[in-house]
Amino acid sequence: MDEEIKKSILKTGTSIVGIVCKDGIIMAGDRKAVAGTIVLSKNAPKVFQINDYLLLAGTGTASDVQMLIKVIAAELRLKHLRSKQRPTVREAANLIAMVSFRNIRQFSTIPSIAGSLVGGVNEDGIFELYTIEPAGSIQKVEDYDANFSSGMPFILGLLERNYKKDIMVREAISLAVDCLKSSTQRDIGSGFGIDVFSITKEGIKKEVEQEITSTYTERAK
Repeated sequence: MDEEIKKSILKTGTSIVGIVCKDGIIMAGDRKAVAGTIVLSKNAPKVFQINDYLLLAGTGTASDVQMLIKVIAAELRLKHLRSKQRPTVREAANLIAMVSFRNIRQFSTIPSIAGSLVGGVNEDGIFELYTIEPAGSIQKVEDYDANFSSGMPFILGLLERNYKKDIMVREAISLAVDCLKSSTQRDIGSGFGIDVFSITKEGIKKEVEQEITSTYTERAK
């Protein structure tokens, strides 16, 4: 890839987070979409429901994340129909990792770049969260992760101090909101909204949907 093409690629930013709880998993993301220094959208969700038991939170180039979601949803549905068995969260995560690995290594003037957090609940009631970096490596998350989102340093710094083993979903919801509010204060690629989802034995539920708006106040003289 020559220098001119490198300069033309729009850099993206976002904040996503996944938290493993005693009774489920919390996944959350902001809503800002940027291209370099330009805000393209103030209403761009980062957490997507793939099916009735699986969520994917994506970071990277928006078109790559959207295409990844479409491909994975279709492939998992086909696998379910062919095998007559619902794919596990681990199988889904490995499929996403394989697609990510293949995409970034295929020759292209603009390679596909998308990192993801994948969380879900298996038919036996076991919850799992995986992180898949843009080059395709996969790792099971035992506590929390923010993948390679631009807000990652701020999110992980807060979680290092506030996460505790066996945290419950209700408490983790508030922690996820605090993580995203922390990142939106310091990361220029994150902001404008917060979405928080829970994955429990009852299924997937949207717990928080907030809008972050600018306010202007007079300075004290």
